[in-house]
Amino acid sequence: MSLTLLKNCTLCPRDCQVDRTRGQRGYCRQTEELVVARAALHMWEEPCLSGANGSGAVFFSGCSLGCVYCQNYNIAQGLAGKPITIARLADIFLELQRQAAHNINLVTPSHYVPQIIEALILARGKGLVIPIVYNCSGYEKIETLRLLEGYVDIYLPDCKYWSREVARKYSHAEEYFAYASAAITEMVRQTDKPVINEEGLMTRGVLVRHLTLPGYLEDSKLILKYLYETFGDKILLSIMNQYTPLPQVNRYPEINRRVTEQEYNDLVDYAIAIGIENGFIQQGDTASESFIPEFNCEGV
Repeated sequence: MSLTLLKNCTLCPRDCQVDRTRGQRGYCRQTEELVVARAALHMWEEPCLSGANGSGAVFFSGCSLGCVYCQNYNIAQGLAGKPITIARLADIFLELQRQAAHNINLVTPSHYVPQIIEALILARGKGLVIPIVYNCSGYEKIETLRLLEGYVDIYLPDCKYWSREVARKYSHAEEYFAYASAAITEMVRQTDKPVINEEGLMTRGVLVRHLTLPGYLEDSKLILKYLYETFGDKILLSIMNQYTPLPQVNRYPEINRRVTEQEYNDLVDYAIAIGIENGFIQQGDTASESFIPEFNCEGV
């Protein structure tokens, strides 16, 4: 795929229109140069992705959404990572496959779609066969997702907000839900119903994550209701309680705490009551910085 798409970059809904091939940086803070902060087996995804061996997670630097509470704040802000070539990215994919990764997990990849496609073409030519996971914020453009058809096996989007006000306050993207709902529709069109193999591993389909924010139970309920009524068994759902308030949220005292056990249990009870059966919940004390890996360029 030609990298000319980066000359007037409109890959994400921000539509910055900067020339990244000449070193200009838009909202994602990245030029055309590929920057990766970590590439390693990752055990902290849903069981159908991590399995026994781990997901082959490749964490890209930069982000087109930039939530104020981001758990991967250093890489989202472009503060960590190492520049690499497309050929090196292809080799990383193959190295993770040799380490017995169940899949290649592209984390925050939206602003690098043209380079990733080139790397996948190279890697497939050298024997890459495990599923490709597109792990994103949900803040995606349909036009960009269509470039990925035939390259991505599993879509792993967030669906963060229902309310425009909440989306504006914490992600500066009041139109978030409009983009995310359209993106999930496109992802389902490309992959159809989830496929789980005999080992309990997901090999195709869409798994939508929702991270519960403290104090926003009603917003979460509206999201789950929409997803279930719209997509039914065409998606899997993951209802997450691992929200961890990091130092940068001190300016937002209303979310500068963990989700209470009661809040999360209420949301899970609601999901069951409306008929949601296909998905995952988290148990125990998952709100911990242990879920946040070291972005020290391991495997890069």
